[in-house]
Amino acid sequence: MGRFAPSPTGDLHLGSLYTAAASYLDARANGGRWLVRIEDVDRTREVPGAAAGILATLESFGFEWDGEVVRQAERDAHYGAALEMLEARGLTFACTCSRLMLAAEERYPGSCRMRAPRTDIASAIRLKVTPREVQFIDRIQGAYRQDVALAVGDVILRRRDRLFSYLLAVVVDDAAQGVTHVVRGADLLDNTPRQIYLQQELGLTTPIYAHVPVLVEADGSKLAKSARSLRLDAEQAMPHLMQVFTLLGLEPPSAISDGGINAAWGWARGRWDVNRVASRQTLHLDP
Repeated sequence: MGRFAPSPTGDLHLGSLYTAAASYLDARANGGRWLVRIEDVDRTREVPGAAAGILATLESFGFEWDGEVVRQAERDAHYGAALEMLEARGLTFACTCSRLMLAAEERYPGSCRMRAPRTDIASAIRLKVTPREVQFIDRIQGAYRQDVALAVGDVILRRRDRLFSYLLAVVVDDAAQGVTHVVRGADLLDNTPRQIYLQQELGLTTPIYAHVPVLVEADGSKLAKSARSLRLDAEQAMPHLMQVFTLLGLEPPSAISDGGINAAWGWARGRWDVNRVASRQTLHLDP
């Protein structure tokens, strides 16, 4: 079971199409289901209409998902239940530190871990992270390890504005939806050990991960700063898909584009091999 989980902060662009295609092909080529989840746990960043636009774009490019689309904004009760489980075991603490107070720190220094909780100021809830190395084998990037305590310290589970963190939401949702394989961008590679750590604390199964390279411009700049970050044109779906298939190492012949989108996806499913994907964290596009 795979999934694609975009945040509704704007339109899908080439980079997100590339990641979605990798996830979709990996699930379908292996006879699996593919889910779509809108990761709108952070309501403050959501752009009105973006979620509907994302789904419409996916449909116009031939993606077909299984089941209903899940929205994190509707799942606070599930995140709250997970947080209560951790609190009952004494694994959390209230933190009144603001971002400004921690701006000079490379990791959370544990400032509030031993302090008595305060009721006169907004508090975040952090997980008490103990030193231990988390390691996993990524299907594309290979072996990866991280001591979460050393890298970031005690992680936030619920923010000072009472919104749940992405970390808690994604861990709870992947488990609840039965996700077994996660294919996503390598910009989340260093976040994965933190998710695994939390999965272990909650007694949840860890999915198998594969992190595709993040597409960047020829000079290394982010696509978000370039013309390629513009909304995908559905009338140019086939050229975009051919480009994405090429970037995923599938080497599509030009004749593929003559058969239509469904035929192109069928060809790509038969050609898919995760080992064809470049094992690097960024992939530079041609100028």
